[in-house]
Amino acid sequence: MLVEVASCWLLAVTLLGPGPRVKAMKGVKCGGVLSAPSGNFSSPNFPRLYPYDTECSWLIVVAEGSSVLLTFHAFDLEYHDTCGFDFLEIYNGAAGDQGNLLGRFCGRVPPPPFSSAWHVMSVVFHSDKHVASWGFSAGYQKDACGGVLTGLSGVLSSPQYPDNYPNDVECHWVVRAAGLATVKLVFVDFQVEANEGCTYDYVAVLGGAGPARGHHYCGSARPPTLVSLGHELQVVFKSDFNIGGRGFKAYYFSGECQEVYTVVRGNFSSPQYPSSYPNNIRCHWTIRLSPGYRIKVFFLDLELEEPNSLTGACDFDHLAAFDGASEEAPLLGSWCGHHLPPPVTSSRNQLLLLLHTDRSTTRRGFSVAYIGVVPVNVSCSRTDFQVLISAQALAPLERTQVYLGSRSCAAQEVGGHFRIQARFDTCGTESQRRNNTSVIVSVLYIDFSTGGREDVQEYEVRCEPRRKEASVHLLSGSDWLGPYAATAEHLQEAPAGAEAEALEGPVAAVTQDTSDVIFLGLCILAGVLMVVAIVVLMLL
Repeated sequence: MLVEVASCWLLAVTLLGPGPRVKAMKGVKCGGVLSAPSGNFSSPNFPRLYPYDTECSWLIVVAEGSSVLLTFHAFDLEYHDTCGFDFLEIYNGAAGDQGNLLGRFCGRVPPPPFSSAWHVMSVVFHSDKHVASWGFSAGYQKDACGGVLTGLSGVLSSPQYPDNYPNDVECHWVVRAAGLATVKLVFVDFQVEANEGCTYDYVAVLGGAGPARGHHYCGSARPPTLVSLGHELQVVFKSDFNIGGRGFKAYYFSGECQEVYTVVRGNFSSPQYPSSYPNNIRCHWTIRLSPGYRIKVFFLDLELEEPNSLTGACDFDHLAAFDGASEEAPLLGSWCGHHLPPPVTSSRNQLLLLLHTDRSTTRRGFSVAYIGVVPVNVSCSRTDFQVLISAQALAPLERTQVYLGSRSCAAQEVGGHFRIQARFDTCGTESQRRNNTSVIVSVLYIDFSTGGREDVQEYEVRCEPRRKEASVHLLSGSDWLGPYAATAEHLQEAPAGAEAEALEGPVAAVTQDTSDVIFLGLCILAGVLMVVAIVVLMLL
């Protein structure tokens, strides 16, 4: 008998939370694990007044791969502006992690229907020592469609996905961000009965920006990524009486979990950093700069769940970088654990960072800095530097904002490029010794300052005259890059594509190294004059 009691007590403590929460029940029977495909539950004594000083926790668990829809039949709790007295909390997953909190409610207005992002949902009821009301009655069911989604991120899918959706179904979701944040919706799979006008089966998205706002989607072509005009998006899925398909799957991102950066340099970090990030999220950070830029990302801090001990792979929580604006772009790298990765650089003007976390074990997260670097091509001869930059990469700037050493050595605009050609004895160039080698060094300045805000990028330009080898390095000169602030990052760009074609025109003729040709020409001329002089002396 004692063993059975002890086992039950241990199970309750494990599933329903820490010891103090269980003690707070003071003998009132409430809470538990709800694992049936559907069911109902209510506050203690409902529909009579609930007891004082009570805390109950329900854990709703359905089949993995399914979701939970929670709806309320009745609701009446003591009212307070911040629900600080009696309240009901709803969690997307296990209770206790504020990152999973979907909302706290009190008063007489019932909470809206809530859908979980995975197969677990928690409901916590709390009453204080004063004032009681009638309480609440709620129901839940597995794989029902529709509801309100308020987490940082989550998944929407058609009923029974990836199996064919049923006929005569209509689902309404509201994806709501906290505060003034927007919501981003990204479709990863889409197969809905097709017809002209999408009048049979369709997915409609309301509240998004651009021409796609309110449009209906059907067929097998994935809808574009949609961003809300305000703080919520509405998604409607409808099927008619015959012909179906696999349906759809989409991720939503909101608040700290989805940002788009368009400034040349910046910093960002995981949600709640340096505190632990939430469980069960997928977050998107997109860096999108003007055409011609490359994006360099520096990892300032990284502490995620460790790799899988069996496979050694980042199978649990991980951070990934993509060379473009979507997860279909080439993968630049994927990381977990606590070892700082080296900086990564995109091959174009867009880069995506994605953070994926699973249902257990959280860590501090990550912090990164990025900078938009300019594709610079530098060459040198024994006497001068030649710097060539695509004008497209610096479209907002005037040529006078690009200069070598000093503003008196500003670039010229030739053939769609900013070009600087400067002798070693001008433009602040000086000779130094690096690793027992004599090098010529100058600094290239690109001035992005606007509206009284100073923002000047500095690139160290180097040349080894004996080998005629040039390179260019980013000089940060500030603490914003953390452990990388004192380093010079090598950024030499080989001309490619349109730049290579431009180099074949007049610009190439100007920047071509002619020192050896001149030297050989002088030697030949001297030899000819010497032969002429000898012949003249012999004739005399």
